[in-house]
Amino acid sequence: MLTLPLKQQNPGVGFFLLLLLIFSMFTAGAQKINESTVVKDSSGTIYPSSIWRALLLKGGHTLKPENKKDPNTAFFIVSLSDEEKNARLAKMPQPKESLFFKNGDQFKLGRITDIQGNKIDLKNNQGKITVINFWFINCQPCRLEIPELNTLAKKYASDSVRFVAIALDDRYPLKDFLQTMPFNYHIIDDGRSYAAHLILDQEGKIYFHTTGLSTNTVYWLEKCIKELMNKPVNASIANKQVRN
Repeated sequence: MLTLPLKQQNPGVGFFLLLLLIFSMFTAGAQKINESTVVKDSSGTIYPSSIWRALLLKGGHTLKPENKKDPNTAFFIVSLSDEEKNARLAKMPQPKESLFFKNGDQFKLGRITDIQGNKIDLKNNQGKITVINFWFINCQPCRLEIPELNTLAKKYASDSVRFVAIALDDRYPLKDFLQTMPFNYHIIDDGRSYAAHLILDQEGKIYFHTTGLSTNTVYWLEKCIKELMNKPVNASIANKQVRN
């Protein structure tokens, strides 16, 4: 059993607060966004609130009023270009840091095995950047992040960057879940943790950590990966990376 001295956090409160933030972002004069707001695309198709909220949370869409003079106007949901999305995400505050980690500290967890039997040594990074996601199946914000995390892993997974997801759940429920929602990290079962993200540098030290749900979490994960990839690596660490 994998055990970490961390308390599981209820993601519902952070999720609700983030929705309030999104609603406030799209308030213009007397026009306000709420659960009953009509949101549609250019073809006139009306989106359920669960769908348009999820799209807004990912940061790739915005809302534009159909009639700026009508306080009860419907809104169009509009896709942002990659440049527009990144510019918007860059202006947002850095995601909230976790209370249980500290940048520069050595990560305590050592050797682990994923549900496919692959052995991973998190204590000895051997020159690798390690992206870690703590999650559990019934965490709705965790599930919303999976498609973007898969895209990130596909883009950067290599000999120098590895992606590890430590789940609260047991192996068999995880395997069932992954049949319908693939998660392209190394999946570790039976962890004792809470919803959070970490990045370890090439020496196994904590470089970035955040908890809760934030629209720009994945943006910051990629930002930190790029920073570490461009960071000079200690010669002894580089030699280990070459040998492995």
